[in-house]
Amino acid sequence: MSWFNIGAIGPRTYRCGYCDNTVGPKEGYYRNEDSAGSRIYVCSFCDKPTYFQEADRTSVKQFPGVAFGEAVRSLPPDVETLYNEARACTTVGAYTGAVLVCRKILMNAAVSLGAPTGKNFADYVTWLVAEGHVPKKGHGWVDHIRQRGNVANHEIPALSKDESEEMVIFTGMLLKMIHEFPARLPAGQNPPAP
Repeated sequence: MSWFNIGAIGPRTYRCGYCDNTVGPKEGYYRNEDSAGSRIYVCSFCDKPTYFQEADRTSVKQFPGVAFGEAVRSLPPDVETLYNEARACTTVGAYTGAVLVCRKILMNAAVSLGAPTGKNFADYVTWLVAEGHVPKKGHGWVDHIRQRGNVANHEIPALSKDESEEMVIFTGMLLKMIHEFPARLPAGQNPPAP
């Protein structure tokens, strides 16, 4: 796609909310009458626009924001979709939603590893632990995701940014342990039995 009338507006280094690359374009669009510093930069990697709104030099908002957490490789499609959704929730302040999605990921991860469908949430959490998909010292992680997810699902108060980011971190680490790291083993080499 070609952008029309794009011009020099000064360089800006940022992490693109679309492709997750760190880029540093120097061209884009700005508003003449906007002294606060509204700018649109076009990513030099994926060619998509990012809007920056500066109230002052210390307060800059980026739209779309950058998804919190790290990408996880080798995920089954449904688990990957949910994990990316949880990360995306953090970019728009949907913190309770992020925690609810992390809770749901536990169910989908269990089914992707062979758990029977149609069970209740607690059964999936128990199955992950009983089948050895969660290391002994990781039981607390799964239980923490379960507990915070239950608060998000069954209690009135909304959850905070810090709580949602913590859940994304724990969920990402769990997914790396059960999907990404085993997929990185050389072909034919299986992890030891639990």
